[in-house]
This record gives sequence, C-alpha cells and structure tokens, in this order.
Amino acid sequence: MHISIACDHAGYELKDWLKSQLPHITFDDFGTDGPDSVDYPDFIHPLANDLGENPGKLGIIICGSGNGVAMTANKHSHIRAALCWNNEIAEMARQHNNANIISIPARYLSKELALRMVNTFLSTEFEGGRHQRRVDKITC
Repeated sequence: MHISIACDHAGYELKDWLKSQLPHITFDDFGTDGPDSVDYPDFIHPLANDLGENPGKLGIIICGSGNGVAMTANKHSHIRAALCWNNEIAEMARQHNNANIISIPARYLSKELALRMVNTFLSTEFEGGRHQRRVDKITC
C-alpha cells in the first residue's frame, strides 16, 4: 500500500510515530519534519495535488486540531478529507463518504487511538450504493 502523509509542526511527532508503526506501508512524506512553526498549506496542497495525480491513493494529514489541514485539503475538488476523532468516525468516513484523506487532531487524541483510526480508515471500503449519489453531489 502506498500512502501520502503530511503535517504541520503540531503533527510531526505523531506523523513519524505512525510511519514507524506501519512498516508494511510505503509513504510519500510531504513534511514537515520538526517542531518549528510552519504554515500547513505549504505541505497540504502538495499532498492534495499528489492524490489528484494518483486516483485511488489515500492520504493522512495531521495538525493540532485537524481542522486547518482538512479545510486546506478540501479546497481541492478531488479531495474528501474527513476530520476524525474516534474509530467509528474513521470507518464511516470511508464507508459512507468515500473519504480519501483522514485528518487527525494530534493534540486531542492518543497515538494509539490515531493508529487504530488510520488502520480502520485504510482497511475500510466505500459501500457505494445510495452513498455514491451523495458523494457525487459534494463537488461544486
């Protein structure tokens, strides 16, 4: 499995930890790689562009609240980034919304929960059916 990942300064520690816990996954890492304050759009836009060039690829984005990175990613018409804070939300984001990015709030959950959510997100399939009609109506 090949996944894109990016974060801001609040998410870099969790990003690196997640990568170490998922050795079976190849990551395209769009940064950042340290605690120095950065502007998250500088890392999220390249990740979103990568997903646009690679349909079917999934992504993980991380910041303090998960909101800024999700808002930035969702500016791209081919992106459906879902802010997730528990395992059930991560599952539903894939099953019902066909999310292609999970957005994680690093300051508000444990590393272990983040890992469970990522594993659930990556292993859950979109159900299609009645949900496809709704997903088709998302893009403006």
